[in-house]
Amino acid sequence: MPSLTRLSTGLLAALTFAPAITWAAATITPLNDGWQFRLSPDAAQVAQHPDLTGWTPAHVPGSVQTDLLTTGNIGDPFYRDNEAQLQWIGLADWDYQLSFNVDAATLKQDHVELVFDGVDTFADVIVNDKPLLKTGNMFRRWRIPVKKVLHAGSNTLTLRLHSPIAKLQPWLLMQPYALPGEFDSAFGDEPKGKQTSNYVRKANYQYGWDWGPRFVTLGIWQPVRLESWTDARLEDVHIAQPHVDADHAQLAAEVSLQAGKAGPAHVTVNWTAPDGSQGETAQDVTLKAGDNTLSLPFAIAHPDRWWPVGYGKQNLYRFHVDVTRGTDTLASADRNTGLRSVELRRDHDQWGRGFAFVVNGVPIFAKGADLIPTDSFPERTTPEQLKQLLTSARDGNMNMLRMWGGGYYQSDAFYDLADQLGIMIWQDFMFGGAITPYDHEFLGNSRVEAEEQVRRLRNHPSIVLWCGNNEVQTGWESWPDRLDFRKSISDAERQRIESGMTELFGHTLREVVKNNDPDVPYWASSPSTDFDGEANVLNDGDYHYWKVWSGSEPIEHYLDITPRFQSEYGLQSFPVMSTIESFATPADMAPNSPVMRAHQKFANGNGNDRLLLYIRGNYGEPKDFASFVYLSQLMQAEGIELAAEHLRSARPQSMGSLYWQLNDVWPGPSWSSIDYNGRWKALQFHARRFYAPVDVVPIRRDGQTTLHLVSDRTEPFKATLRTRVYDMAGKLLHESSKPVDAAALGSTSVAEYSDADLLHGAKPAQTVAAFDVIEDDNVVAHHLLYFGLAKTLDLPRQPGLSTAWHSDGDKTVLRISTKKLARGVWIDFGKLDATLSNNAFDLLPGEHVDITVDSKADPAALKAALKLTSLVDAVKPGATP
Repeated sequence: MPSLTRLSTGLLAALTFAPAITWAAATITPLNDGWQFRLSPDAAQVAQHPDLTGWTPAHVPGSVQTDLLTTGNIGDPFYRDNEAQLQWIGLADWDYQLSFNVDAATLKQDHVELVFDGVDTFADVIVNDKPLLKTGNMFRRWRIPVKKVLHAGSNTLTLRLHSPIAKLQPWLLMQPYALPGEFDSAFGDEPKGKQTSNYVRKANYQYGWDWGPRFVTLGIWQPVRLESWTDARLEDVHIAQPHVDADHAQLAAEVSLQAGKAGPAHVTVNWTAPDGSQGETAQDVTLKAGDNTLSLPFAIAHPDRWWPVGYGKQNLYRFHVDVTRGTDTLASADRNTGLRSVELRRDHDQWGRGFAFVVNGVPIFAKGADLIPTDSFPERTTPEQLKQLLTSARDGNMNMLRMWGGGYYQSDAFYDLADQLGIMIWQDFMFGGAITPYDHEFLGNSRVEAEEQVRRLRNHPSIVLWCGNNEVQTGWESWPDRLDFRKSISDAERQRIESGMTELFGHTLREVVKNNDPDVPYWASSPSTDFDGEANVLNDGDYHYWKVWSGSEPIEHYLDITPRFQSEYGLQSFPVMSTIESFATPADMAPNSPVMRAHQKFANGNGNDRLLLYIRGNYGEPKDFASFVYLSQLMQAEGIELAAEHLRSARPQSMGSLYWQLNDVWPGPSWSSIDYNGRWKALQFHARRFYAPVDVVPIRRDGQTTLHLVSDRTEPFKATLRTRVYDMAGKLLHESSKPVDAAALGSTSVAEYSDADLLHGAKPAQTVAAFDVIEDDNVVAHHLLYFGLAKTLDLPRQPGLSTAWHSDGDKTVLRISTKKLARGVWIDFGKLDATLSNNAFDLLPGEHVDITVDSKADPAALKAALKLTSLVDAVKPGATP
């Protein structure tokens, strides 16, 4: 779908930070409709854009950029090189204004408060010409008493939004140094090495990243409302889980409430279990005027526990809380949560110190990817798109996503979906790699942010880790620009910076988690050893590996490292041609055209040369641009498969594989496996196979292959290993079978082969080995092994691929057959979208595969648009022997 279709304002409410609480005795007045915006009359940009100083309708939640797009004042920010032309927006100041009515009943309440769930980012809040607040954190909620400044009838609310760059850059240029940040602006709006993003609590990625554009947004990005109350306001309800096992759940309902006056009250907690059974606990309490924190301990016998996908059901309990005084209900709340225990197991063993997630006592090998924001403009993501993304992760046999720290905390809807799908969430706090200031104001601002976000999200069973940041520690210790910076300052100043980071990530955020969500572990940084030594080491903690790709090392070097938990690694690729065509013209279709370089953010546009390096090194020379796109996906998929299966085969030495990255913020080349439009790349189809619950993994080094049977099942099982060796023209050269035993939750070495054992004298370049694990006559795992890089193989130039369509009940099935070996088969329907049960696969001689095709397109149109590509179709003749 084109990017313009992603704005769906009618669905934004489901994507907000709105609390899941109802106030029985309070009045909530939403203030999201009727806003207007303008370019501030005193902004320097008025001279170039005088037509934007008049009031124009605005969307809340939203941003200046999307409002300008809606009003037709700018073109699609993602089209061709429009990004460069729109940088002025983030450098200007903007005004938002709303006229709203207040009735006499509201003003009779003892408390009337204006609540912003999120303002982006620096704003002066003015009500009826009276300045009330200056905001300074995109991730915080702002609550303002306004009773004294409101009057019955029409009132005016104004926000004067300040460009974070224009606000901070003059100050920064007067400082003795600028802290090392992430990516310098490519547009000259900030001097090199003078990044303001370090100093503001705003989504870092919006300043530009190596996978996304620079759009420094301003706006009211979360809902606004008026709250009025007299007797009580329920702030929060949390179901704490001090102890949960199969027999017993020791819980506590923790209720935070503001009371208008002191006096007795009664708190009741009702719950409904997944099977429909119910329970209740109650307690008399004495409220004091002001803030109250109440705790009601209770227990549930034989709880129906919440499990990650693949290990059990995603059971959720519903809890209802009432606070009453006599016959009056002061406040009520509903909470859904799952009951489970979470441990980050750090045992010492023969490989060092482990890093394993244990849920309900079961050690889980984490299979998944790193998640970045879903759009450059968060308000454009719809609930349907979130559901598609998370369902794709689940369907790709992932059980964990790492919420990367350079974006924003996701919506309640996101975590609700993760709960329902059984996807564990590694939740970074929003610190994305830049070195943080050490002043008390920044630390205090960050503490409040963390407290609010932890309290908002802590009832979600899917969150299994709170992590302080992404790459702050390892960057400080090892990145060249940080090392140079450390040499440029005094030892005393270096110590102050280091102490500030230790205080923020080692103490402040840890204490926030301990005080507000002690049932979930905290980790100081990714990668790290939790401040117990150097970061990014193989024998302790989590690990980021970038020598492959960023260091240009061969893909085979993934086999050279076995960390305890690999939380980042990746290879780039382009999205499919239909996505590329949504932002580029036919004249742009070349790897290093200006438009393709503008959408390639790695190495200042030179990332496409890195892609070509890996494509040529492994496959040969692409025939044309479409072949380059196809080969980039094949390279990415096969490379990440090698790394992920190596990690799985090394269990329990390694207990996690999270590749970089699952998704995109805009259309273009990146490390994602699902593109901006939700289309699966080859990597996502491969992930479905290499993250399958049972996998057979051949690891070949120096002519020797070790075959591993990997199982996530909690019980051992018996199966048959079938080994077949073919020449690529279709002749079966050898076949053998033997019984194998698969260990529960483990990796079992089931065979050792030399090349000679498998080849039986056949030529390596013309031979392929196939391994199948068969259980009860069903193939539960399948893998091919080649005896060299793809470009060294004598692949059949005419594999003899053929297609046939048929119906299976209400399903449309596409059968693909081949006479000879077909490597890297890719099914494409051009501009027609279709969901496929399988794609991006190798097909053995004489075999076929049936693929379910689900599409809104007419079946005849699908058949006409169908295009099959395999590796030999994409490489120039003579590029392989």
